[in-house]
Amino acid sequence: MAEPAALELAGVVKRYGPVVAVESIDLKIPAGTYCCLLGPSGCGKTTTLRMIAGHETASDGDIVLGAHNITTLEPSRRGTAMMFQSYALFPHLDVVDNVAFALHMRGVEKTARRKRAMELLDLVAMSPYAERLPSQLSGGQQQRVALARALVTEPQILLLDEPLSALDPFLRVKMRAELKRLQRELGISFIHVTHGQEEAMALADLVVLMSGGRIEQQGTPRDVFNTPRTEFVARFMGGHNIVVTASGRVAVRCDRTRLVHGDRPRPAFVTSAEYQGTHVQVGLKTAGGDEYFALVPERDFDRDPFAIGSVVSLDWDEAEAHPVT
Repeated sequence: MAEPAALELAGVVKRYGPVVAVESIDLKIPAGTYCCLLGPSGCGKTTTLRMIAGHETASDGDIVLGAHNITTLEPSRRGTAMMFQSYALFPHLDVVDNVAFALHMRGVEKTARRKRAMELLDLVAMSPYAERLPSQLSGGQQQRVALARALVTEPQILLLDEPLSALDPFLRVKMRAELKRLQRELGISFIHVTHGQEEAMALADLVVLMSGGRIEQQGTPRDVFNTPRTEFVARFMGGHNIVVTASGRVAVRCDRTRLVHGDRPRPAFVTSAEYQGTHVQVGLKTAGGDEYFALVPERDFDRDPFAIGSVVSLDWDEAEAHPVT
């Protein structure tokens, strides 16, 4: 596998006519990092990934991989490889030839390219399926083949466009662990586009949360979740209540929000109580229409339940209130 390399985006812009899809992105991804580009549909994350891959041309700015400015290079010369959301396997080729296809296009001799393809299939535990066609594989198996095919060219960075979105929830969690294992074993950077907060927090060393073509916040999953800088970050990451206090707007984690019977100091009506295994999620609404949630441990709720329609008071330790803009 190629030596890992750091990636830097400096003032990268993408315009489609008068529409700015990505606005002046500055981002540094250290070598060997699992980075998740996270955000809602239309935020610019996939466009950013495609500019790194060379499938979209940057309107302005520079993309630098290691010591090389790759902004204007064609995709095959960048040192990157992309795994597409659809997997895009060739239906008429068996698994081993699908994986070896890029080497075939580079003129690598058949025995050598099939040998390398089998090494990659071993890595993703798919060598027993080498002679099958894609139509004879499950969704998870197809994903593993697509991953091996992307890695066969020995990229310095692997780019993944929502690679888990087509899988069922159980398989998604299993493949999530496989992706993280592979990234650690290979030592190269993975840049993974997703709109799933749970997926990003489970996988990433670096979360880059985007909104409206800009980076809203970046950092470790713990940093982004525990110390959101803006209301958008707090709401998108979930698990927070946004409360206006005398000192300004703050975010308070739902699991740090306490409920007590009575109407002081912050009264609200209980609107729902959903059992979620280890805790009960209690929905609340104030007289002014503001909605909140509190996560009450299952044992505490069973001992002292909150009936729907009852009036309770929200409270929290001041240290748990994080200012947001």
